[in-house]
Amino acid sequence: MKHAAGRATDLVRQILTFSRQAEQEKLPVQIGSVVKEALKLLRASLPATIEIRQALGNATESILADPTQIHQIVMNLCTNALHALEDTGGIIEVRLENERHLEESVMPRGIARPGGYLKLTVADDGCGMDTTTLERIFDPYFTTKEKNKGTGLGLSLVHSIVENHGGTIKVSSTPGKGTTFAIYFPLLERQTDKTAGLPDRQNGGTERLLFIDDEPMLVELGTRMLTNLGYRVVGMQDPIEALEMVKKDPGPFDLVITDLTMPKITGDHLAEKLVLLRPDLPVLLCSGYVKHIGTHSTLAGYIPKPLTQQSLACAVRDALDR
Repeated sequence: MKHAAGRATDLVRQILTFSRQAEQEKLPVQIGSVVKEALKLLRASLPATIEIRQALGNATESILADPTQIHQIVMNLCTNALHALEDTGGIIEVRLENERHLEESVMPRGIARPGGYLKLTVADDGCGMDTTTLERIFDPYFTTKEKNKGTGLGLSLVHSIVENHGGTIKVSSTPGKGTTFAIYFPLLERQTDKTAGLPDRQNGGTERLLFIDDEPMLVELGTRMLTNLGYRVVGMQDPIEALEMVKKDPGPFDLVITDLTMPKITGDHLAEKLVLLRPDLPVLLCSGYVKHIGTHSTLAGYIPKPLTQQSLACAVRDALDR
């Protein structure tokens, strides 16, 4: 019964993603941090026989995207690769790279027009797929998995999200050799209206915030989102250094936003120490694991990962106004 309920929950969540895509917020984002966060979550559940290799450092340009849906793409493609490798083990490779298809003669088929693109590649060296399977992989509810191993919405959901972002997805596969998915997202610079999809600043403010996360890319992303909302932000990667800074001068910050899972000290324990230094200092906790969040009287609220500008704006404004 528990497993059936879990499968039903997953199915409903994915159906809702299909139906609500027009409502999803898109904002300028370097998706490397989102991809890295998804891979961090996946690694915890991988068997020792499967290795994830990533090359994300060269993609420095932004796309107009909903970070939550980009996270969903990575999770679904990597889960698909995991199923292909579960019997034999192997390698899942995830790459991000900027590509400039300036001439139509060198553009991959399906790319609408010349310009700059961000290419996300997820490849595995697993069992691969035959031609008949390849022709149907993006069909809703089509699956080659056993009844208790999938809903058949994973790849069709990926395809729908990619199209909703103005992108193109390509797949190549050889039985016994593996499968490669390549997704092309248009770079933000080629949007005809640079202001389209930019977040509304009305939910922002001018207060001073401290943002703490041990992942440099997430510090950069969170700081940029909050700065875009008008806030003055200090981003830090070391929670102990952040604690020492507040000890020396507890007054300047109006709010602290901290990751939950960090080396040296967890976010909830950091919150307890910060509030001892300044009882009126609100602290927001960020985590991708809702079940790990307990009831802490010291916390002003909780923000789920992956972060979006909308979730940050609402949580920060709510905590400050209270």
